[in-house]
This record gives sequence, C-alpha cells and structure tokens, in this order.
Amino acid sequence: MLEQYDKITEACDAIRARFPLMPAVGIILGSGLGGVTAAIVNQVTIPYAEIPHFARSTATGHAGQLVCGLLDGVPVIVMEGRMHAYEGYPLAQITFPVRVLERLGATLLIVTNACGGLNPHFRTGDIMIIDDHINLMNDNPLVGINDDRLGPRFPDMSAPYTPELIDEALAVARREDFVAHRGVYVAVTGPNLETRAEYRFLRGIGADVVGMSTVPEVIVAVHAGLRVLGISVITDMCLPDHLEVATVERILGVARSAEPKLRALVTSAVRRAGEARG
Repeated sequence: MLEQYDKITEACDAIRARFPLMPAVGIILGSGLGGVTAAIVNQVTIPYAEIPHFARSTATGHAGQLVCGLLDGVPVIVMEGRMHAYEGYPLAQITFPVRVLERLGATLLIVTNACGGLNPHFRTGDIMIIDDHINLMNDNPLVGINDDRLGPRFPDMSAPYTPELIDEALAVARREDFVAHRGVYVAVTGPNLETRAEYRFLRGIGADVVGMSTVPEVIVAVHAGLRVLGISVITDMCLPDHLEVATVERILGVARSAEPKLRALVTSAVRRAGEARG
C-alpha cells in the first residue's frame, strides 16, 4: 500500500488535465450496466489505457473507460466497467480507481453489479440494495503495510453501506413503483459459476445474492472514508433445485433491461449528494 500514494497522485493529475471539475460522486458500473452514462451531459471520456497505473478491463460488457461530466447538474466520474480478480489482477490494483476517485474529491461511492439471486423470494430483473456483504475471495485489498495517509490500519466494517442511503434508495423504488430488496451480497473469485452444493452453502451462510466484484471496492471505500451505496441487479436465479444454465448473453440482456431502475436510484443519490455539498 505504501507505493500507492504517488501513483494515485499521477493518475489524478492525468484526469484533472482533461476534467478539471471536482466530482461529488464516483460511480462504478457493473456488467451490462453502461447505459446509465447516457444521462451524463458535457461528457469527457478517458480510456483506462490513458490513465497512469489503471489496469485494463477485459470482462464482457465492460467498456473500460471513465465517463466524466454532470448528472442532474452534479459533477460525477463514472467507471464504465471495472476490473475483477478473475482477470488476474491483485485486489490492490482492482481497487486503485476507488483511491483515485476519493483523492479527486468524491465523498460518495455508488457501486453497482450484476449478480445471481440466492434468495428464493427474489426474481430475475429485481434490484437489491446491499445492506451487508461476505468476503469469500480469499484475499483483502488492505493486506500489507498500511499507509495512514490513505486510511486507518483497522477500518470498522459494522456499517460498510451507509444506512441512510439504503433507506433513501428503497424509498425511491417505492416511489417509482419497482421491486427493490435489501440484502447480503457474497463475493467469490470466479470466473466459473458455482455448483449446486456451493449455492446451498452460500445461501446457508446468509447470502441473498452472489457475484464476483464489489466487496474489494467497498472495503477500500470504507478505508478511505467514503460513504457507500451498493446496488445489485439480479440477472439470474441460482436456486440449486431448479438451476438453469446461465449464459453471458442472457445475463447482459437482463442487466440492460434493468437500467431504468438503476438510473432512477443513481440519479436520486447523486442529486442528494450534490445538495449536501451545496
């Protein structure tokens, strides 16, 4: 972690040279969810390859670029695509962009993902607001010598997802009349999907959905002092006794169809963040 501080500075300098506004919010978009950027005006697009120390996103459905601009009048920086452990990147590199967003001025991180549903009361296409998570990735992005300039050695994780943001998101869903659950996200390394026995295990330990991202980013966000809103789009159901073969095409299709719901939640949270900043 000690080597990151100067690298964060270099990445920030490169981004500020092309987008000088201070973002109030950083947003990470998951698989198939890139359409949310259509609502951003005065866009400045920066490919990850042009930002020092950013890894390349190789996952399907991830554009691999920053989209900077105004969302509902509020300056934001959106990661259109993320990096994953299954791509071969260490967690410290995967979460490096979160450090950059915080240094650029963001005080809120909105993190989204496409995931598999474990809770039998959920349905494909539903939204889940993340209330808590379980890390089963066999790693942690904070491992190593701590840099106190970036955050504390032992960050508290009693409420990694900001409670009032959860309540506000659920209120938006009620107002817009779409289904939004509240539940627990479990992160696994991937890239294969889980076996029936593994799905039973994950449900048994308290998970409502399963995915291959989000948790490392949230750990670093909490370490950096950011407020966090987590939103999952349930793209397939992982019920071991009624398991269907999941395809990437179907998962991305469901994710795209859920974009209006996701956009409503993201826009509302961004608007409130802008009001808070004044």
